[in-house]
Amino acid sequence: MSDHDMTMRGHLTPFRDYQPKHFLWEVSEDGRVATIRLNRPERKNPLTFESYAELRDLFRDLVYASDIRAIVLAGSGGNFSSGGDVFEIIEPLTRMAMPELLAFTRMTGDLVKAMRKCPQPIIAAVDGICAGAGAILAMASDLRLATPEAKTAFLFTRVGLAGADMGACGILPRIIGQGRAAELLFTGRSMSATEGNAWGFYNALHAAADLEAEALKLAHSLADGPWFAHGMTKTMLNQEWAMGIDEMIESEAQAQAVCMATQDFRRAFEAFAAKRKPEFQGN
Repeated sequence: MSDHDMTMRGHLTPFRDYQPKHFLWEVSEDGRVATIRLNRPERKNPLTFESYAELRDLFRDLVYASDIRAIVLAGSGGNFSSGGDVFEIIEPLTRMAMPELLAFTRMTGDLVKAMRKCPQPIIAAVDGICAGAGAILAMASDLRLATPEAKTAFLFTRVGLAGADMGACGILPRIIGQGRAAELLFTGRSMSATEGNAWGFYNALHAAADLEAEALKLAHSLADGPWFAHGMTKTMLNQEWAMGIDEMIESEAQAQAVCMATQDFRRAFEAFAAKRKPEFQGN
């Protein structure tokens, strides 16, 4: 086992002390909310082979992070992310053979899988450019806030690729509908913030000066809530895509029974009876 694995899975140090190499990691004073900040503002925060892999590994490890209860995903310098770096990713890809290409596309898909499987709700705070793989990161998040200036584009077709990238053909239609998703994935055009808000891609729009504060406010409200149950909600939202109605109902019956067996469920009742706010502890 690597030092990284021992640290993250063995909790030799808390996640607040995690030190990534290819993005920033900031943890709130109470240790419950973490911000992942893409931090190459001079290039509009593009992704590289290394940052893809490090993000994948972090989201996988967050399964073990009982101290982190919600995640904010943001960019630096007024932009979210311009996607895969043209010279550090796209150009090398043109020289790779099929086995290397498949290894890369599976690795990027594994990042989305890790984001969906980590129990913490992920809130994307999107400003400015949100394109290509950057748009995928926003799509793979659980909630999305944006500024009126945000421009979101699934522009894979513009570089001769299919819109079927990192789960876009499966996930995007479930968020905004089949017809709208088809238009964006075929044309590669930018979706305005107004469109994204009206179509349900964005949960709310905020002024740029307020965006991250609003994202953190939402993250803290989730972190202060029944976060074990939130993790269950996220799991069921993902699992039920492939279920029939009978399987959905049975699966939710089992999930809710598990939540009813927690002390948080009892704490909520006792707080309600005493007319006070419950203090959830995740057990």
